Amino acid sequence: MENAASAAPVTRALATDAVHAGREDLAELGLHAPPLDLSTTYPSYDAAGEAARIDAFATTGARPEGPPVYARLDNPTTARFETALAKLEGTESAVAFASGMAALTAVLLVRASMGLRHVVAVRPLYGCSDHLLNAGLLGTEVTWTDPAGIADALRPDTGLVMVETPANPTLAEVDLRAVRHACGSVPLLVDSTFATPVLQRPAEDGARLVLHSATKYLGGHGDVMGGVVACDEEFACKLRQVRFATGGVLHPMAGYLLLRGLSTLPVRVRAASTTAADLARRLTTDPRVARVHYPSIGGAMVSFEVYGDPHDVIAGVRLITPAVSLGSVDTLIQHPASISHRIVDVNDRRSAGVSDRLLRMSVGLEDVEDLWRDLTEALSARPARSVPSAPSARSGSADGREPQPVGR
Repeated sequence: MENAASAAPVTRALATDAVHAGREDLAELGLHAPPLDLSTTYPSYDAAGEAARIDAFATTGARPEGPPVYARLDNPTTARFETALAKLEGTESAVAFASGMAALTAVLLVRASMGLRHVVAVRPLYGCSDHLLNAGLLGTEVTWTDPAGIADALRPDTGLVMVETPANPTLAEVDLRAVRHACGSVPLLVDSTFATPVLQRPAEDGARLVLHSATKYLGGHGDVMGGVVACDEEFACKLRQVRFATGGVLHPMAGYLLLRGLSTLPVRVRAASTTAADLARRLTTDPRVARVHYPSIGGAMVSFEVYGDPHDVIAGVRLITPAVSLGSVDTLIQHPASISHRIVDVNDRRSAGVSDRLLRMSVGLEDVEDLWRDLTEALSARPARSVPSAPSARSGSADGREPQPVGR
């Protein structure tokens, strides 16, 4: 008879799970690296059996046993990434999409399909998330509030409460347990892109849905795009149905790269966080810097407001890459008011703490002294060329065109 103690589940460290989750069966298969399945379709001589499996998926959204039938329904390589991410987040399941915005769209469509089109949200959010909610493109209606006002903002048709912590780009944090209590029976969605499961696991604080732009830290190398929602299996079934119907699937090559990225996630996040904390301390004492934002949970993101023209800093970096996005092995810097949050109404942007002098830096794996040298020289830089300043009104940019959503 098997010893009861030996049958108990083994609790492993996050670093161990990051390496092994989604790969547990490889040795039995005679493999070391996860296989990459690029098939778009899966042959079967049993048409009646395939019809039954498709009907079952359409009814329940549960992942079918055996081959996926068609790649828009499922993919073995992507499924490995989903299994691993769910393990790291401590949820039953995870569902991956072509991008973070596709993942958020699927969540909103699931709730809207139930007649729950109202969303309560806390600013700041990533600019495109803000735009998707505020523009009502999916038929949703949003009420913006601070964390203390969530309970009063709820309505009978509220389908979701959404927060981002640490927030993009101010790195503001919210008390997730307090927010979850305020939500009552309404699901809480936490965008945890900046934190990753290395720094926080929102499901442990009661969040039903954990959103990641997997393009960022989960991939970690600036060469793959994806999004993922970690959640319970009940919600995952509904997300799979939306993904199948809308086609927002994650490509298996992206799934392969994201699974590989997870294996080094704890090492990358912790190393970059050490450097970021050091840079944040140095910036705090720099007379050219008016204010520094750095979250209490740590992390590799630093935001800071300068006394001078932020565009001069962007134009002055040489080692640091002036580009959107974040979470790569190299350090990136961008001006949110011009790029990631340009689509947000100027007054809403400023009231959420996104000032026109704010710069956001995603710290990579370079040596801290090399980064500081480049940053301090850029802070003293004079403009080498004419750089248009950020738009001052929601109506558009300097050329009169409507601002467009851009990457994080």
